[in-house]
Amino acid sequence: MTTKTTWPVARVLRDRDAGLYLCGVVVSGFGTSALWLASGVWVKDLTGSDGLAALCLLAMWLPTLAGPLLGTLADRGRRRPLLIGVNLLLGALLLALLRVDAPEDLWLLYAVLFVYGAAGVVHDAAESALVATAVEPSLLGDFNGLRMTATEGMKLLAPLAGAGLYAAHGGAGVALLDAATFVLAAGLYALLRVREETPAPPAGIPRRRSAEGVRYLWADPVLRPLVLAGGATMLCAGLNGAMVYAVVDGLGHSPAYTGVLYAVQGAGSVAVGLLSGPALRHLGAQRFAASGIVLLALAVALRAVPSEPVALVCGGAIGMGLPAVLIAALTSVQRQTPGALLGRVTATAHMLMFTPNVAGLAAGAALVELVDHRLVLVVLGVALLVPAAALCAPGAGAVPHR
Repeated sequence: MTTKTTWPVARVLRDRDAGLYLCGVVVSGFGTSALWLASGVWVKDLTGSDGLAALCLLAMWLPTLAGPLLGTLADRGRRRPLLIGVNLLLGALLLALLRVDAPEDLWLLYAVLFVYGAAGVVHDAAESALVATAVEPSLLGDFNGLRMTATEGMKLLAPLAGAGLYAAHGGAGVALLDAATFVLAAGLYALLRVREETPAPPAGIPRRRSAEGVRYLWADPVLRPLVLAGGATMLCAGLNGAMVYAVVDGLGHSPAYTGVLYAVQGAGSVAVGLLSGPALRHLGAQRFAASGIVLLALAVALRAVPSEPVALVCGGAIGMGLPAVLIAALTSVQRQTPGALLGRVTATAHMLMFTPNVAGLAAGAALVELVDHRLVLVVLGVALLVPAAALCAPGAGAVPHR
């Protein structure tokens, strides 16, 4: 019998369904991270164009804008069969990339990446809803932290593996690897023992059903400030990310040193994932998120200091601070939202939080050519204090996570 003194993370890992979920996240996340890197390199090799290579990331992110609409698919039926089907679909879809071997075939690559992104929106919404059903509510923060740890861990390993596989076998080899990971993930989801009620048949106009998730999130006094703070934070994070090459240049290193900073940042994200459950229980969602944003603000501003030790410490602090608001928001969505709406609300929250990151990256890419990056970093650090202060303000709807 599990006692209350058992470390919550250990309780999550001992739970059969939670363990299978995390294995599925690791497996599919490995393939996704490898493909994300390889697709851009693939296009660059075929065309020599940086712009066309960047379109790969845009193709994968663009479907996020349709989050409220795509999220309705996660609420129309049982989520476990949907997850299995989406993973098998993606596994089969990726086989189409075996035909890409010339510049005139790039339309197929972009089309596959677009569908890949759309299926990912549905997948994430269904997974979040099913997790809320399968995992004990008091352990949702710990689970989401472990999910972040697994995801960031794959970002540290998968790009290296993807680059090696691409060098040896080309883009087709990476596509085959990713397809295999989705088939394996489908098998893991098939082993889940989750009991789900079949939802009632959808009623009303589809557009109105999609808008229900937006209305619910916006009206909730806990979710709205968290998601808005997450979006503002991710916008600033995107701008900060666009400055990384200028930071490396200021340190006197080659662009390859960027990989070191990203590795340190990933290690910070792995650490905060392990600590997020206890932090949520002790601080509550709003204060946990605000604390992470403040840490992020300090780290971003201090990146303006041209010092290698400072840059490394700031990289780890950014990795620890940035995920806090995302974990807090997702956990609160799972706790606060009725099951029938959870897919739509999750997809809406993802859209509002992650789309600004892409906008920030694009704006930062232009801004870094026009303004001294050190000034931009200091301004970003100050700007990040605004969403942190908003979460701490009276009436922000803070509730403890027990």
